[in-house]
Amino acid sequence: MEARIRVVVAKPGLDGHDRGAKVVARALRDAGMEVVYTGLHQTPEQIVETAIQEDADAIGLSVLSGAHMTLFRRVLELLAERDAADIVVFGGGIIPADDIAELEKLGVAHIFTPGATTASIIEWVRANVATPVS
Repeated sequence: MEARIRVVVAKPGLDGHDRGAKVVARALRDAGMEVVYTGLHQTPEQIVETAIQEDADAIGLSVLSGAHMTLFRRVLELLAERDAADIVVFGGGIIPADDIAELEKLGVAHIFTPGATTASIIEWVRANVATPVS
């Protein structure tokens, strides 16, 4: 039996708007992936710890607060420190195009902007996150 892709969906920082994160989490789950939604106000440390404990293949961050550069960077740093840089980091939010390019240079695999469909997110995750061997 093929193992399912495991994704941690997280809302880092002080942003309290999580409807989009919940919609993405549900869509990924409905597409057959295992999804852990961490809830609001998670620190990068909590998110990385959850991803490692859950043996996640990917972390999806939803950032609307404007703190995306700091939060994504810290998650990537912590993954590297924990020898877990193989966990794919992607995300979404209201992020300027110039910052998207910078985030990709840091190692963020993809940023979805407002208007991205759940179908496009599912398709991207399936194409870019390795399915583990069971």
